[in-house]
Amino acid sequence: MSPAETSGRRGPPQQPLVDSNEGFGFSEGNTTMDRAQKEQVLGEIKEAWQNVASIVVADYAGITVPVVTAMRDDFRKAGCHYRVLKNSLVKIAVKGSKIEPITQLMSGTTAVIWTTGEAPQPPATIALKWAKDQPKFKIKGGYYEGQVLDAKGVELLSKMPGKNEIRASMLMTFLAGPQGFVAQIAAPIQNFAYLLDAQRRKLEGGS
Repeated sequence: MSPAETSGRRGPPQQPLVDSNEGFGFSEGNTTMDRAQKEQVLGEIKEAWQNVASIVVADYAGITVPVVTAMRDDFRKAGCHYRVLKNSLVKIAVKGSKIEPITQLMSGTTAVIWTTGEAPQPPATIALKWAKDQPKFKIKGGYYEGQVLDAKGVELLSKMPGKNEIRASMLMTFLAGPQGFVAQIAAPIQNFAYLLDAQRRKLEGGS
């Protein structure tokens, strides 16, 4: 091996700190898009979020590709989607829609996790688990039922009772009689009453 080749060796390359470009989105190595690509991404975002149940927005700066891959697989198993999206495209895609308030969270390096399933909790639950395991993965906030959530709101969303728990609770309240029902409706439900109320309205509407 020549001296030039020896002097040029700098050890194994470091793992990239970005997600791969799976589906719509972008990677730091490819931040430029032509008009056709932008239109395609905008259409895909609008379609994907048309019936979204909940969204979590996180800062992924400093997370290695192997960790992101494991993270994405974890979300996928729970019926969630994980994508790295360009902030400016998200702002354009949701403009004028019910999700537009989420744009206040779209700054810096942004990973977006969402679900269109009946249960809104999985994105929040799994994101919080990874944030605890990977301190560089920081929860910015989220979205649920027309509400923009801060990091605390995402935590409360993860603890919100599911459909079966809510129905069981409502059934027990009805069985307890009118006084019990009124007392439960009037009582504060910890700090996430607005989340529980939104979920209850959704269930009642689908019954």
